[in-house]
Amino acid sequence: MTGTLTPEAAPAPGPPPAGAPARRRGRRALLAARTGRQRLGDWGAALAVALLALGLRLVHLGRPDDFAFDETYYAKDAWSLLNFGYVRDSLEDADAMILAGRTDAVWADGPSMIVHPEVGKWLIAAGEWAFGMTPFGWRVSAVVAGSLMVLVMCRLARRMTGSTVLGCVAGLLLCLDGMHLVLSRLALLDIFLALFLLMAVAAVVVDRDRVRDRLEARSPTPGDGTGWGPVRALLWRPWLLAAGVCLGLAVGTKWTALYLMAVVGVVVWLWGAGLRRRLGVRRALLRSVLVDGLPAFGYLVVVAAVVYVASWTGWLVHAEEYEQALSQTQYTQFVSPAADCDSDPVSDPDARWPTATEPDASGLGEVAQSLRSLAAYHRDVYVFHTHFLDCSDHTYESSPWGWPLLGRPVGVDAQLDIAPGEQGCEAREGSDCLRQVLILGTPVLWWGGALALLASAVLWVGRRDWRFGLPVVGALAAWLPWLANADRPIFVFYAMAMLPFTVLATTMVMGAMVGPGRGASTRRTAGVVAAGSFVLLVLVNFAWFWPIWTDGLLTNAEWLDRIWFSRWI
Repeated sequence: MTGTLTPEAAPAPGPPPAGAPARRRGRRALLAARTGRQRLGDWGAALAVALLALGLRLVHLGRPDDFAFDETYYAKDAWSLLNFGYVRDSLEDADAMILAGRTDAVWADGPSMIVHPEVGKWLIAAGEWAFGMTPFGWRVSAVVAGSLMVLVMCRLARRMTGSTVLGCVAGLLLCLDGMHLVLSRLALLDIFLALFLLMAVAAVVVDRDRVRDRLEARSPTPGDGTGWGPVRALLWRPWLLAAGVCLGLAVGTKWTALYLMAVVGVVVWLWGAGLRRRLGVRRALLRSVLVDGLPAFGYLVVVAAVVYVASWTGWLVHAEEYEQALSQTQYTQFVSPAADCDSDPVSDPDARWPTATEPDASGLGEVAQSLRSLAAYHRDVYVFHTHFLDCSDHTYESSPWGWPLLGRPVGVDAQLDIAPGEQGCEAREGSDCLRQVLILGTPVLWWGGALALLASAVLWVGRRDWRFGLPVVGALAAWLPWLANADRPIFVFYAMAMLPFTVLATTMVMGAMVGPGRGASTRRTAGVVAAGSFVLLVLVNFAWFWPIWTDGLLTNAEWLDRIWFSRWI
């Protein structure tokens, strides 16, 4: 591996200002010194890995030829958004009618009580617009999102390590994860959530580099500690703006993105304080609250809020339908939870949205009225998630404590009674075949990634290197909040949001094992062998589990060979 993980260093090569450090090596120097041809090669390698991911995810995409797991909700919601501008309820036998080719007479008159925002469904709708209301049509947007994730991972890891090889390794590991593969082939929301979160983090890392360059260019020598450091020069931060847009889209896909958005804001502030402290600014932590924290709040929170509200435009345009149909539901009337799961919650039967009984406004008053209705609707959805799910259960629910070790996968489709001679099953007595789609991560990658996160935490503290801290903080932000919701049905694929950080930690640790420089050494040879062996094991593991991720035909014995633990059944 060439150009492997290198320590942080001073700004890019060039005529050094007076008093500037003489050493110009390290990750940022490597990035700045790339020629046009080298940069083209970097992008070409990343695109090749992304195209590999695209090809793998397109194989037999239309299989199973049915609604798999929660596709029955999201695919129909997306089609309704595409055709009506808002989500309408569907008839009881809508699934069968749609699979038979009928999409016109399956909708009820009123709106549906959807419990997740609409960005991910609009993206699913884009695939349905292009390819129709078919399994391929409602899944193809997830394929594109998963492939883009691989590309972003390649570029983010390349930026953080200074190594094109490590960047491509990170993208390849993400490409070879089973959970990522399956979610990239289903019309669920989690792949879109993970994409937007990864894009936001990548944009924040680029912003950090840009800010550091500007700070050091304008303050070449340490100050006397009485100033604030550059302020006006850092007010325009386009990459932070891009991060805010991505975070708004992430929250507009699932509310759980709010946790990572809060963490990103704190990280941006701490990074700014650290950079100003290096320039000699005293009380940099407090001063950075004003000069870095407030602008970051605008870029990350205000921009995200605007994007989020804009994503509900279809709902707002049809607010009257929601006011008429959903302004007086069990969620609106909820007052407090029941004493136990066998009792009904305490309710107010007369409660309803205030806007439901108000006369229709016009102009800006109508906009304000619709926004108030949307706020009331959000309150109802929040009640659904925080109270009405507490007393429910599901076959595939799992404790978040076991997610990093793949405690309980989710079966999204299964055909267990394939007779001999059917679908390629061997026509002989006693032959038994089945097909299954199981949301299960690549075990070697997840188990090794759990160790890599622990190692990254140690290296973060030991080396005081923020690059090892980023995946640790990101993974914890995506995982720990679920521990407070362990009493409600939650699923292992919610851990999709922490997978990119797990992959990034694994790549960073491999880079640390290989070490800096290009010359041969015993340590470097051992590191390359260990890192290469791990990637090879992930590849073999991926090939072994491929059939149970892609609805492949297996005998019962072959299937049992892949179900390593009873909890995977």
